[in-house]
Amino acid sequence: MPSEKAPPTHLKQILINLIAGAMGGVACVVSGQPFDTAKVKMQTFPTMYRGFVDCAVRTYHAEGLRGLYHGTTPALVANAAENAVLFACYGFCQNLVSRCLGLQDPSQLSTPWSVVRAILSSEGIPGLFRGLSSTWLREIPGYFFFFGGYELSIDILSQRESSKDPPGALVVTVSGGVGGACFWLAVYPVDSVKSRVQVLTLTPHSKGFIISLLHILRTEGFLPLYSGLMPTVVRAFPSNAALFLAYEMTKRTLTEYCCAPI
Repeated sequence: MPSEKAPPTHLKQILINLIAGAMGGVACVVSGQPFDTAKVKMQTFPTMYRGFVDCAVRTYHAEGLRGLYHGTTPALVANAAENAVLFACYGFCQNLVSRCLGLQDPSQLSTPWSVVRAILSSEGIPGLFRGLSSTWLREIPGYFFFFGGYELSIDILSQRESSKDPPGALVVTVSGGVGGACFWLAVYPVDSVKSRVQVLTLTPHSKGFIISLLHILRTEGFLPLYSGLMPTVVRAFPSNAALFLAYEMTKRTLTEYCCAPI
């Protein structure tokens, strides 16, 4: 009989997801930092630049390539840590839901949209916002669209013969980009206000999210909340494609290494 591979223990699986998530975070920052720099500048000073290209060119002329990579080190640390925890929780929740539903493997889970329909039928719309606070105003809806867009794209693009077959690298890459674009399209106005609050800390109108949002709407209108959206979505596709590709490939490699034949 051919030897079989033992599935990794729960602790090993958590460590695999932590390491794979951290590697994905590094890939995301390295591939997308110049776009993020332009995004924050355009969000904070929406009238200073004519668009993404103008912002990028003026930054490059003034500071060189280093100007487009300002803040890379803290971004690397933050993204590696954030995505390590994020994807560890993602894998943990997949396994937990699988066990609750009596499934053998997380790959047998229903799509995110099936879960949404189940919540709506049992709890209504408030069920989708259970536990929501102002601190999570961006993260909860954002990551719903992030992972939802990724999984839905996997389902649409994948030509797997069975649910246990892992999706190919191209499908993972494209689906990661779709997930990243879905995230930012869903929560960009919230992020714009957050950037104002973080950067313009000395102004009288940046003492909190609600005050800043109302001030922007009253004095500038709605459109400035979308200033910098184009470079953000352009950045989101390659950077999150790199994130998911690095995550999936690292996870598969570590899983193969940990699952010794028995």
